[in-house]
Amino acid sequence: MQEEIAQSAVDTFISAFNTSEDRYVTGLLAQALTSDVILWGPLGRSEGIEAVERFVLDIRRHPAGAGTMVRSSEVDMPDEWARYQWRFTTPGDGPRLTGTDVVHFRRDLIDQIIVFAGDVRGVG
Repeated sequence: MQEEIAQSAVDTFISAFNTSEDRYVTGLLAQALTSDVILWGPLGRSEGIEAVERFVLDIRRHPAGAGTMVRSSEVDMPDEWARYQWRFTTPGDGPRLTGTDVVHFRRDLIDQIIVFAGDVRGVG
């Protein structure tokens, strides 16, 4: 049951990247995250749902065009921590990124997100 709740929160969080309009981002994030959520992202640590909203909106406005974010693995949840893999693609031959997020739950909502992003094209 706990994994189903975690998967629902993760999927709601991811849906904020893909919603049809920016105005829906805040509501989706509020359904998945605590108001004091901590985001450990590529640019460092930020705090609060507004910071996560800025992060999501920045990705939605990618210079290569509106991309699509999908969860590409099951949500693996050993206790109050969970992890899942994701894939972000932009239109045409634009950037494609994959990564793994590790999230912490408090009262069935995500209160910490740790983003590990990497280029699928690899090195070399």
